[in-house]
Amino acid sequence: MPGIDALLKQALNLEASDLHLTSTFPPYIRVHGDMQPLPDREALKQEDTKALLEEIMPEKNKTEFAECSDTDFGYAIADVGRFRVNVFADRHGIGGVLRQIPTNVPSADDINLPQAVRQFCSLSKGLVVVTGPTGSGKSTTLAAMVDLINKRRAEHIITIEDPIEFVHDPQKCLINQREVHSHTRSFASALRAALREDPDIVLVGEMRDLETTEIALETAETGHLVFGTLHTNTAISTVNRIVDKFPAERQNQIRMMLADALKGVVAQTLCKRTAGGRVAAMEILVVTTGVASNIREGKTHLIGSSMQTGKRMGMQTLNDALMDLVKTGIVTPEEAHLKAIDKTDFAHKVKEAGLPLNVPDVTPESVTAGSSDRTWEDVKRIRECRAALEEDPNNVEALNNLAWILATNPDDNLRNGKEAVDLAERAAAVPDGLDRCSVLDTAAAAYAEVGRYEEAVKLAQEALRLAKKKRRSQATGLLEKALGFYQQGQPFRDE
Repeated sequence: MPGIDALLKQALNLEASDLHLTSTFPPYIRVHGDMQPLPDREALKQEDTKALLEEIMPEKNKTEFAECSDTDFGYAIADVGRFRVNVFADRHGIGGVLRQIPTNVPSADDINLPQAVRQFCSLSKGLVVVTGPTGSGKSTTLAAMVDLINKRRAEHIITIEDPIEFVHDPQKCLINQREVHSHTRSFASALRAALREDPDIVLVGEMRDLETTEIALETAETGHLVFGTLHTNTAISTVNRIVDKFPAERQNQIRMMLADALKGVVAQTLCKRTAGGRVAAMEILVVTTGVASNIREGKTHLIGSSMQTGKRMGMQTLNDALMDLVKTGIVTPEEAHLKAIDKTDFAHKVKEAGLPLNVPDVTPESVTAGSSDRTWEDVKRIRECRAALEEDPNNVEALNNLAWILATNPDDNLRNGKEAVDLAERAAAVPDGLDRCSVLDTAAAAYAEVGRYEEAVKLAQEALRLAKKKRRSQATGLLEKALGFYQQGQPFRDE
């Protein structure tokens, strides 16, 4: 029996969703969203971690790890469960994260899938995107949607995943599940081949590059139903991210394609239940004629208003979804406030509902009474940035500066990781914006603040490369320090 099996069984007995292995640290687990050491386990030496991971790593992944310093694969323990594995290298040596994939495919009823999302499963063609940060339950939502189609329709479904997670047995549908690197070279090549395989429905595990995104759009336009995922936080940022993947000279054409192909967006985040476990809060965009016009004309900032007025069609903003969870007692107001992107709007909704919200209210009055000069200065900077963005929502300097403050501030009352990610992504999307090194540095800090450390490490490494190339010694030193934090799974604080 592989040595890692005992760690996985112990983790599952403690209701963990993830097992983290980092050389020189004890194993860690994530339970209902919180990280904690695995009880009664000592720190792992480099050779221990390497032995545990290499014992279960397929040969092709050993080769990929040797070339790229990270690799993904699936692992199963008979009668216990299946796991999605990522192995990586950091300054401590080899490390890995193993995420449990539930054996049973969740049904739409199991996860209380909203009616509007179920209706996406009845479409004959078009693109539906499920988005959210890593670990937000995208795979679970998509598995439930595929399961619903499998029970109701007689279709041919092709899934392209990295790696295969939920295993679907054919019911009314024929289902072919392909794994990137095992059954196909890439998402793009598998998606291109799928057009010759007579599919009705195609699931693309990740629209991670321009080529995959473009083929997904073309597939949706040619009469197929396509489900895809992105790492964005809101419906509006999803539309912007898809368009911004393409060169500026092609973006008008892509807006036209997207306006015709896109049928819906589900942007979700996981919240801790008051009774234990986690539940998804979903922002839902149904693409109506009006929304399609906004996309076509580049007026994505108007989509929020369409979502507010489209509730009868099942549309809802993330804050409305969070409020529903609060009103039904499933989630505390404080937990929902933590996951809200527009925290001011959410706090107002809670107040209107007559519910208590025990979070600090950062105002000039509250920070001048006993708070540091640094905190007061940061509050003024935040207000200045917000004022600048009211005048020009694409003020890249204000976007970048505000994202940095909200991601790295040492004051817990001022940090807001979710908003920092949204701001950093908006800053990165502005053509001819700030110096790329600065934008990457801020985006890395924002991703780290919301726990997306793998992305933070990659962005910080690229920023460090640019800083060294331009011989910026001060920036290089700060980036090396921040990168060290991200590699240890910690956010960076701008002390």
